[in-house]
Amino acid sequence: MVTPDDMARRIVTDPAVCHGKPTMRGTRVQVSALLGAIAGGDPLSQVADDYGVSVEDVRAAVAYANDVLQREQHVSLRAKAS
Repeated sequence: MVTPDDMARRIVTDPAVCHGKPTMRGTRVQVSALLGAIAGGDPLSQVADDYGVSVEDVRAAVAYANDVLQREQHVSLRAKAS
């Protein structure tokens, strides 16, 4: 389980790095890039290898995304009738 402290140690937002988007500490690897690879079906270990981060970093990125989504308000998106 990834704790908030784990996320804080691994993920940073710095306006001087990648325009302030969340990145893995000490890298320019954006959390969104890791999530995109996972969404594409890559195993966590492959994502970690491909981006030069640890599997724990990848897990922290997923936990971060979950945390962000839990805090957001969501609006129902209804499909338009054709």
